[in-house]
Amino acid sequence: MSFSGFSFILWRLLQILTLIPTMGMLAWFVHIYDSAFTRTPTSILVLFIVSVLGVAWTIGTLFLYTRAKHSAGFVAFIDLLFVGAFIGAVYALRGIASQDCSNWGRTGTYNTNLGIFTVSGNSYGFNVNRPCAMLKACFAFGIM
Repeated sequence: MSFSGFSFILWRLLQILTLIPTMGMLAWFVHIYDSAFTRTPTSILVLFIVSVLGVAWTIGTLFLYTRAKHSAGFVAFIDLLFVGAFIGAVYALRGIASQDCSNWGRTGTYNTNLGIFTVSGNSYGFNVNRPCAMLKACFAFGIM
């Protein structure tokens, strides 16, 4: 196998490795909105659709590598279309970039007894807003 063939297979595997978690996390959001009988926000839906199509394209070209190497121009053109689609999808989800999804907070209670300062329970904890963190991860994977 030549270097170009090895490089093609390696990049396709890395693309699949980053697209599948994105697709899975966004599928969770689509399921939540679908279960509540509401419309999924456009920003989530656009990145979900692009990532599903991207996974199908990468798996298809990986399995049909022997054919894809003869039509490298076509594969490169479709890949460039996916680059543009991911740029558009990340732009649609840009609102999550400025959000703060985690914080340190006090989880215990502080009591003072007869002038003596005592602490009961855990003093600090790390709180993470799961949906916010998942959207931020999808935003990062979309950029990658």
